[in-house]
Amino acid sequence: MNFAEPSKNVLQMGLADGMRVADFGAGTGAYAFAAAGAVGPAGHVYAIDVQEDVLAHLRDAANQRGLKNVEAIWGDIERPGGTKLRDHVLDAAILSNVLFQVEDKKAALAELARVLKPHAKLLVADWAGSYGGIGPSDEQIVPEHEAEELFITAGFHKVKSFRAGPHHYAILFSCP
Repeated sequence: MNFAEPSKNVLQMGLADGMRVADFGAGTGAYAFAAAGAVGPAGHVYAIDVQEDVLAHLRDAANQRGLKNVEAIWGDIERPGGTKLRDHVLDAAILSNVLFQVEDKKAALAELARVLKPHAKLLVADWAGSYGGIGPSDEQIVPEHEAEELFITAGFHKVKSFRAGPHHYAILFSCP
């Protein structure tokens, strides 16, 4: 079940034809597929996840949809170079429903900063609460104000915040 609204949320990023985007913690690919449509056939979307079985399903779904611009990559955003992407290759990145799962947030932010171009866009969307067990546990939730502070402290610039669905917040940042 997807409680966020990937297509609407990706529109907030202002993606354009030909851009290179990564969906970190891509899961089933909802955001990767939305981004693939926004960047068109000349663009490229890297769907990165640490779960290989999930990536196999994502690859199949991308093929069924005829999305030739989506590339599934097994990677770990908490390790330096763990995404297997070159330095400063991305015009934009998406981190949806992942922040609450990341143990080493500083390492993940460093990896994001490494692969994003200067002034690239970063969409962070995560659970606003546990909603009686629908979402992650209360202890895992990263409140919006903490997420904002975390990224600003790491050098990202807040562009705007918005509701990413009935259970999620979203913050759009730009890279330094």
